[in-house]
Amino acid sequence: MLTRDTFLQRFGRKPIFGMVHLRPLPGAPLFGGSLDAVIEAARADVQALATGGCDGLLFENFGDRPFRKTEVDPETIAAMTRVIAEVRRETPLPFGVNMLRNDPIAALAVAAATGAAFIRVNVHTGAMVTDQGIIEGNAGETLRRRARIAPDVAIFADHLVKHASPLAPVDEVQSARDLRLRGLADAVVISGRETGVAPDFARLAMVRQAIDAPILIGSGLTAENAVKLADADGAIVGTALKRDGRMEAAVDAQRVERLARAFKQLAVR
Repeated sequence: MLTRDTFLQRFGRKPIFGMVHLRPLPGAPLFGGSLDAVIEAARADVQALATGGCDGLLFENFGDRPFRKTEVDPETIAAMTRVIAEVRRETPLPFGVNMLRNDPIAALAVAAATGAAFIRVNVHTGAMVTDQGIIEGNAGETLRRRARIAPDVAIFADHLVKHASPLAPVDEVQSARDLRLRGLADAVVISGRETGVAPDFARLAMVRQAIDAPILIGSGLTAENAVKLADADGAIVGTALKRDGRMEAAVDAQRVERLARAFKQLAVR
């Protein structure tokens, strides 16, 4: 597992991983008919994220709603691999893969094929009630598959992921400890209740005290609230980097620069 020190060595101080929200891929209900158009939109966002000062990228099949609960389709894996293989040439930044809603095996396959540094897993341990139904974590299978095909790929795992609720009441401290110590997550992601919403500051502080592990903000970081999220080791950012802060808009390099400056100037705690 990554420690806070090895995370720092690998990704830098308070890294910001900019979201590359892919347009709908082939097979998705909202696919526009051109994979080339998906690639060009992703390429423009990657260039803006790199120009603005992001330290890494996270590719996600964000446009594929409504999402498969666990196993994505083969055409989704193929399209994701092609998009990333084409676009990653734009920058040497490290990048990750997230296959929505929760297919870490597919994410590992794409990561192994494209040279990704990490994957994000929305439900790695425990069980969550989502708009796709009940999703159960399968850390044991994910870690065994990683050992076989992509042993150097880190796992960034969500703690009580957004757009979801626990299947039953949980001890938040114990669930965070289990995610790290039993699920062997390399980094723990703390998000708000939905995309673009900041996490509860008290929960971030609680998890920071409970586990000695890299912690990432998974949603809602802005230049304005960065100081309140200073306990985090890094952040995954999407909405705040878009033009006018609109989720569906393209990335704005000036917004990236402003947020990166605000977050990185915070003292390490």
